[in-house]
Amino acid sequence: MTGFALHEEEASVVVRAGGREVARYVFAEDAPAFEGPKPYLHPIRALSGAPLTGFRPWDHRWHKGLQMTLTDVSGQNFWGGNTYVHGRGYIPLDNVGRIRHDRFRALSDGPAAVIREDLTWITASRDAWLSEAREHRFHTLDPSRGLWALDIASTLRNTSQRELVLGSPTTNGRENAGYSGLFLRLTRSFTGGTVVAPDVSGVAAARAGAEADELMGSEAPWLAFSGLHDEIDGGGTVLAFAGRSSGSPAIRWFVRAEPFPVLAPSPTFAETVVLAPGAELALAHRLAFLDRVWEPDEVAALARELAP
Repeated sequence: MTGFALHEEEASVVVRAGGREVARYVFAEDAPAFEGPKPYLHPIRALSGAPLTGFRPWDHRWHKGLQMTLTDVSGQNFWGGNTYVHGRGYIPLDNVGRIRHDRFRALSDGPAAVIREDLTWITASRDAWLSEAREHRFHTLDPSRGLWALDIASTLRNTSQRELVLGSPTTNGRENAGYSGLFLRLTRSFTGGTVVAPDVSGVAAARAGAEADELMGSEAPWLAFSGLHDEIDGGGTVLAFAGRSSGSPAIRWFVRAEPFPVLAPSPTFAETVVLAPGAELALAHRLAFLDRVWEPDEVAALARELAP
């Protein structure tokens, strides 16, 4: 098992390591408009074969594995589902856009396999507001420790003829609901799991279940989420780095272990990013997918090793 192999199908790219599927990138989604059709990675699996991502859960049908998306772009919802309106709560609006895959620039196998593509962000009224250059890089395949890693880089360019304001439900008035950007919905069995984060001195500390909410809105350089599997004995861990944003706000975490398990390093958690026509926002993130539940000191050591 020395590297990753990519296989393009009609609507997806299958990613295999040692002959086993570890991820599937669905680039052409056939979904209701209300779900904000867009590319996503699902299922994502540990090297053991255990699933780590959730897909179209009953509570949020638009949560699909690992997605690059934005909650609010000048009133347009590229997230999917209802839109938060201050004073009215979440309501259905005719503002849900979609993200269209245009073409692949590269699909390459190897120790560091790469998917590179162009995409277009299209509003509910069918206007193209953003172009995107996106890269997935699959790397650090380590069967002896049961781990592999993924880098996702995205450059969004304002192709409209207007200023675009990127925000979140929190910038629109809802406290601690700053989800936007890269979003990971974990498998349902991780509900109530344990989140590990470094404290100010760099020592890792674990928070289980509702205690994980204490990390909501934090600026931690990384978080790790562990849980147990259904059907398969044992558990798994996802280590996620906050990464980088070219926008001025710091990346802050949207994280929940209950009532459902999610992670999102948000570039617009509580502050907006404004893009003039032709301006760009560049984002870069790294995740590692691990075969078992890792202890806090193990996770901290791995975070130091894999820090981008």
